[in-house]
Amino acid sequence: MSVVVVSGSGGLIGSEAATKFASLGYHVVGIDNDMRKVFFGEDGSTAWNVRRLVAELGSTYEHHHCDIRDRDAVNSIFAKFGSAVSAVIHTAAQPSHDWAAREPFTDFDINAGGTLAMLEATRQHCPEAPFVFCSTNKVYGDAANSLPLQEMETRYEVPFDHTYHPGIREDMSIDASLHSIFGASKVAADVMVQEYGRSFDMPTVCFRGGTLTGGSHSASELHGFLAYLMRCTMTGRPYTVFGYKGKQVRDAIHSSDLISAFTFYVKDPKPAAVYNIGGGRTSHCSVLEAIELCQQISGRELRWTYDDTNRTGDHLWWVSDNGAFERDYPEWGLTQDVPGILKEIHASNTTNWTP
Repeated sequence: MSVVVVSGSGGLIGSEAATKFASLGYHVVGIDNDMRKVFFGEDGSTAWNVRRLVAELGSTYEHHHCDIRDRDAVNSIFAKFGSAVSAVIHTAAQPSHDWAAREPFTDFDINAGGTLAMLEATRQHCPEAPFVFCSTNKVYGDAANSLPLQEMETRYEVPFDHTYHPGIREDMSIDASLHSIFGASKVAADVMVQEYGRSFDMPTVCFRGGTLTGGSHSASELHGFLAYLMRCTMTGRPYTVFGYKGKQVRDAIHSSDLISAFTFYVKDPKPAAVYNIGGGRTSHCSVLEAIELCQQISGRELRWTYDDTNRTGDHLWWVSDNGAFERDYPEWGLTQDVPGILKEIHASNTTNWTP
């Protein structure tokens, strides 16, 4: 029996990973304790997604209601399966800038301490299993805001002749920038994942994602930009745009495209790998452009207001350069873009999000 351990299995990326690896014939061991409900209230709860996994995957999915901060509990799960673990997909995290600033200890204990618990359990029981870490572009802090951006009618843009016009590469420094408390805890986790790869010759990878999204996102105001924006448009809930005139640009990668990248890495892993991963130039938009798309797709007008205060460490412009991953795994490619993603989010929630 080949086992894949998925932390945060009730979340958007974790549940997509669980479904994908189950379809590939693996026994999936999910770890999730619905901390999103603690962070974001009922809107963010992932309990419904865990129930869906249990119902749809049946005996191929085994759920453990476990907090990744509990080192003994995490270790006991890995000890149960030992060398049968073929891969570890670590997606569990505290994902909100705002929430991290309110409770820094909790944020760091989950993002950094929990990642260390997962790494050490892997090293002790299945060191040859590829360890996939769902990192974030926030490890770069606000360094991207130093780019010579041009203000357009609906967005900021990087000049065509700039080295980062195709997207931001992994050579951008993570130093001398404002990260936010959340970004700092993810930096600690990211570097630790790399260090385990180098120090213990383990196949570890950090995927530094931009906006990760899809139809099964448990959207809330503090996390889940595109899904929450569509939710507000569909339900009539008021939406607030924070800073930068709403012209800040994000790239967005569908969860299925990200999980596809995970599977390519698991098949041919490399130690201490680091990849920026996102929608790139294929799939990106500004907040203003996303609002317009949501209104077109839903046929409803969004009730939104503007707050001139931007969120700490927020990017004015972020488009990922996927080139490093594409060179190592040339058969991988993006299949979805922002309009298609928003259409899926709308279609998936027509019965759930009613005015």
